Amino acid sequence: MVAQKIGFVSLGCPKALVDSEYILTQLRTEGYEIVPQYDEADLVVVNTCGFIDSAVQESLDAIGEALDENGKVIVTGCLGANADKILSHYPNVLSITGPHAFQEVMASVHQHLPKPHDPFLDLVPAAGIKLTPRHFAYLKISEGCNHSCTFCIIPSMRGKHQSYPVGNVLSQAKKLAQAGVKELLVVAQDTSAYGVDVRYQTGFWEGKPVRSHIQNLCEELAKLNIWVRLHYIYPYPHVDHLIPLMAEGKILPYLDVPMQHASPRILKAMKRPANSENMLNRIKKWREICPEITIRSTFIVGFPGETEAEFEELLAFIKEAKLDRVGAFIYSPVEGAPANEIATAIPLAVQEARLERFMTLQATISAEKLQAKIGKTLEVLIDDFDDEEGIAIGRTKSDAPEIDGLVYIDNATPEMIGHIINVTVDDADTYDLYGSVAGSL
Repeated sequence: MVAQKIGFVSLGCPKALVDSEYILTQLRTEGYEIVPQYDEADLVVVNTCGFIDSAVQESLDAIGEALDENGKVIVTGCLGANADKILSHYPNVLSITGPHAFQEVMASVHQHLPKPHDPFLDLVPAAGIKLTPRHFAYLKISEGCNHSCTFCIIPSMRGKHQSYPVGNVLSQAKKLAQAGVKELLVVAQDTSAYGVDVRYQTGFWEGKPVRSHIQNLCEELAKLNIWVRLHYIYPYPHVDHLIPLMAEGKILPYLDVPMQHASPRILKAMKRPANSENMLNRIKKWREICPEITIRSTFIVGFPGETEAEFEELLAFIKEAKLDRVGAFIYSPVEGAPANEIATAIPLAVQEARLERFMTLQATISAEKLQAKIGKTLEVLIDDFDDEEGIAIGRTKSDAPEIDGLVYIDNATPEMIGHIINVTVDDADTYDLYGSVAGSL
């Protein structure tokens, strides 16, 4: 029997990528063949992003391209929560569903491309289909968000916070580890809120009780003896209890805390925690407990009504905090975001100038921190090998894939891909390290 063939386009953040992995795993389990070209597919599924204007446009473009090249398109994901916008551009899509609507997607696929008679269960790995390299994977622990940040429309797209059962999360993590994953990147819209919706109730994992709480979850993940990296950590007080786990080597000494700004008035307007002085004190305490900790954050410049003085407050915070990894973006007036009505928009030229000043400052801080690593020997997970240059490319414990720095190793071999090796740092620039193999772990 010839398999029914499906093309798949996955856009957006790591949370959306995990959704794509779930859908692809189910499709493959039911016997559909996933193909890489539009003209090979019987229909195409597009998993969209809808967070900011550029992502919305990218999603609309992807839908349009799939329609032009194939003609039969099912749309899902965050932009699917705004079906009218999609239909106004492309009224001939087969169906539209919102994010993490796995059953609805499958029902639509079945409607337009009947389920094959012979499922390919033996060809689906126990950990499911992954869209990341074999040696690292994203582990999503919850859906949605309970916050009402004025610049964000995620709750309207993905709903309220909903934690996955702790036993299910740990089961998936174990399968991934057994499949050869060396690093788990724990993600959610609000990772540190894990379990809050179920009042941190106790679940069960391999016959023993485990509390549905981020600290308890991390303690169990640590037993897998692989790198565990935490993303999207909202700075609740209980986050302080994760730092000793990092100091003890149970999870990676890496904390991704989206702080967004430092001006108390702007933070209040954003509906974010509004005490930068307290944040500085916590950062100092975290570093005292775990000197090796890497702190990553993201910030928005040019928020509606942001004054020059308030922007200077942000720069002063960055100078004092000396964060290891920083991303910054100019404010994007996302359709439906309350922040659009807070104050007059900052002119784009002013936003871009502030962003340049911000990133110039952070580049200096980053370069100084990386210079301090020259001469040290670090553990590096090898992601890739450049045959033309003859160098391996990897990441330290301080670097998450795609968003942080890289390590370039000049005397490595292709066989090291997916392995953790010791690398002596010989040089550094603003964001990346350069070194040589010191010996395998």
